Order: sequence, then C-alpha cells, then structure tokens
Amino acid sequence: MDYSLLIANFTASHGHHGWPRQRLLHECLRSAIRDGTLAPGTRLVATRALAAELGVARNTVLYAYEQLSSEGYVTTDRSGTVVAALACEPRRQASSDAPYQGLSQRAQNLRNLTVSAAIGAPFVPGVPDLPSFPIGLWRRMLERAWRTLPTDKLNYGDPCGEPVLREAIADYLRASRGVVCEPAQVFITDGSQSSLDLCGRACADAGETLWMENPGYGGAMAAFRAASLKLEAIEVDHEGIAPRPQDWRERPPRLIYTTPSHQYPTGTVLSLARRLALIDGARACGALIIEDDYDSEFRHDGPPLASMQGLQPDAPVLYCGTFSKTMFPGLRIGYLVVPPWLVQPLAAMRQQSASRGRAADQLALADFLRSGQFALHLRRMRRLYRERRDALVQALHTHLGSIASVEGASAGMHLSLRWHDPRLSDVEISRRARASEGIIVNALSVHAVGEASLWHGLALGYGQVAPEQMDGLVRRLASVVHLAVYENFQQKFK
Repeated sequence: MDYSLLIANFTASHGHHGWPRQRLLHECLRSAIRDGTLAPGTRLVATRALAAELGVARNTVLYAYEQLSSEGYVTTDRSGTVVAALACEPRRQASSDAPYQGLSQRAQNLRNLTVSAAIGAPFVPGVPDLPSFPIGLWRRMLERAWRTLPTDKLNYGDPCGEPVLREAIADYLRASRGVVCEPAQVFITDGSQSSLDLCGRACADAGETLWMENPGYGGAMAAFRAASLKLEAIEVDHEGIAPRPQDWRERPPRLIYTTPSHQYPTGTVLSLARRLALIDGARACGALIIEDDYDSEFRHDGPPLASMQGLQPDAPVLYCGTFSKTMFPGLRIGYLVVPPWLVQPLAAMRQQSASRGRAADQLALADFLRSGQFALHLRRMRRLYRERRDALVQALHTHLGSIASVEGASAGMHLSLRWHDPRLSDVEISRRARASEGIIVNALSVHAVGEASLWHGLALGYGQVAPEQMDGLVRRLASVVHLAVYENFQQKFK
C-alpha cells in the first residue's frame, strides 16, 4: 500500500489541504477502511516506518492509530495494528431493478440465463469422470511437445489451428463419425461455446431467424442471443426436433441448431427420417444446420450413429465437436467443420478475430489422437459410463418409476427423467434437492426457449457418480420428489 498516494488522493478528492497532519492521516485511514481499500485483516505499517515514509513525526502516526483504535476500526496487539473484521462498511449494491449502465441490450438479455453450478456435486450434467483421465500420460505428451517445439511456434499461431491437429481430427471424424471433410474444412476453436459463437456471427446477420430446439441448450441460446439473432422455438419429441410444415412456410430459418445424437437436455435421438427431412428443408430455404455433436462418442445401446454432416454430399451442415467430454473441460479445445464453400471466407474472418496460440497443447492433442491413446481412453470411458448409466436407470425405475419415465439413456453422460404429471414443479424439486440433500439436478423446464416447453422433469448427469452411489443418491432424491407429489395431492383436494 502506497500511503503517500492514498493521502494525496484523499486530499485531492476532499479538499482538506488545511487540516493538521494528525487529523488528515486519521481521516484518510478511516475513509480507506470504511470503503474497503484497507480490507479487514490488513496489517497497518509500523508507526516508525509510516512516519519515515510520510516525513512526519512518529507522534502524528501514533495519534491517528489511537483514534482509529478507540473508534473500533483497528485492533492492536504485540505484532502490530490490524484492521478490524467489522470495520468495513459494505458497499451499496445497485438495485436489481436498476438498469445496467454501460451494457448493451443483448448483454442485458443474457442476465437471466440459468448457469450450472457446483460442478463436483452429484448429477450435474456435462461433467466427465475427471479422475479417470490419464493425466500422467497427457503430461508426458505435453512435455514432449514443448521439448520439440520450434521457436517459430512461440509466435502467433495459425488462426485456423495447427495443421497437424486439423489433419488428425479430420482423420478421426472420417473414421469414427462418418464426417466427410478435408483438413482445410476443420477449424480449431476454444470449445463448443466458441464454435457456436463463431457460427452465429459468421453465418447470420442480426435479426435473422435461428431455429432452436425446445427445450434446448442454454449455452447455445446465450451465443445466439449475443449475436442478436431471433430465436424461434421448435418443439422436441421422442424423435428429436420436430418442425411442422407451417414452420418452414411462416418462419423460415437462416440457421437451425440441433443436437441430433443426444438432444440436450432431453437425451432423445433424432431419427434418420427426421435428419434427412431437416437437411432437405434447409437446402430448400437456403439455411445452414448447426450440428452440435457434443457427446456422441458415448453410445451405450446399438451401433454408433453417423453424423448428419455425412448423410448427403455437400450437406448444408456446420459440424461442432469438442474434447471437453471425451477428455477434460479445462483443455478448451473444440473444432468446427464447415462446408467447402465456407472455408475461404471463414479463414479470412479467423485471420482478423481468432485467438492464435497454444501450439504445444494442440500438438500434444494431435499426438494423443495419432498414437491411439485417445481411442484407448474412449473405450475405457464407454465401459465406465455404461455401468453408471445402468446403475442410475435401475435406481430410477425402483424409486421413481411410478412418477416419471426415463428418457435419453441410450447415449452420452446424462439422461432425463420426465414427469408423468407435468403439473409437478421440476423447478421447486430441483431447489429442494439442492437445499436439503446437496443434490444438483437441472429442471427441464428452465431450458425452455421462449415461454415454455412440453418437457417437465429433471436432467441427471452420471459421468462423475460411481455405480455404488447411485441407489442411495436416487433414494434421497426420490424422498424430495415423493414429498412434492404428496403436497400436490393434498392441494388438489383442499
């Protein structure tokens, strides 16, 4: 803390140039303590040292400290003078109804979006089993990448991503997901959110229409609202997104966002007939489909599903993928595969706006893919997640089968529990489960696009919950649900 600067700023803002030094120092320190500049627990400078720093007599500092002590702003012990814990007055908070000065309208529109919290808690969707990741192997690959990194890689990197990683991802997607692409079509991003933001900014103008699955992924809603797009809700049923003929006629889209392999949050799978119809409809109206393939690597029942992107030649599809679920979220590497005609304009856009670096991380990831270690890790995690899925489904059938049905359990790391009675409040049950049991479950209804959706229930992530814990956790969750059902029943007959 520069006390000379503190006093100079206080004097300039308050105009107390004629005050005696004792009073000036006392008032300045008291003001700094009250506004939090000197936080509770801060140890003040020793009186001799501060007197020397300010060029004043030691008695001047002693007077100021004694006054602060008598007023309760500081405490004194053998080791010195410390700001008291209750001395700082909380700064006034703006009213929740007050306008957010300095924020754009689209930024203000993002304030009410639900954000997942308590990442380590049971049933939080989207979190992989992090202790199972081979971090020792990954550390060695990073170290090898840094040892062999040429000095030119310390400069700004290719805005489209390291060529060796783009090639490795293209090879992987062709073999495992049926994606038809060349390395030049693959753009490296900072994850799914970065890819969605790029799609929204690059492929539509402000005010243009984007079809959004209802219920849908909150992160996608945030990205597209930030791009000032007009979101139109398209209902989801047991076969995925279900646009009606009048939707194509009355509100044709510029972009269509879908999670076909494992819809978020319901978990439904988009049928082949729907996939082909969506591609044909998009072609007819000049729209692009954003295929978010966020966790398709974990298919538990039946053969793997090929991507929409590879179903037809030159399909109008932007294919998004990420390593956050297959490896770990902190890696912050995703990818976007674009049609050939978008390669050059998107490359030009990335040249001006993309982050350009982290070459070692990208080279290590390319090595992880090429060496076969990524495929080995996926096989282990598929077995692990299948065991956890099975344990969760069994527990849900046992304890909640009379109240709700399990949906979307064929893939991924989460499933949904859909109420038989949609009048049962999933929001209130989610709140109670967290408050009384420490269990985090997402209410399906909060993922509605617009006013409401037809889905009411809970989304449960099982990636980080051990099989032996499932029955006990579901039993605790069921106690909250059954109590809500009983209260609803009583209310009905009042």
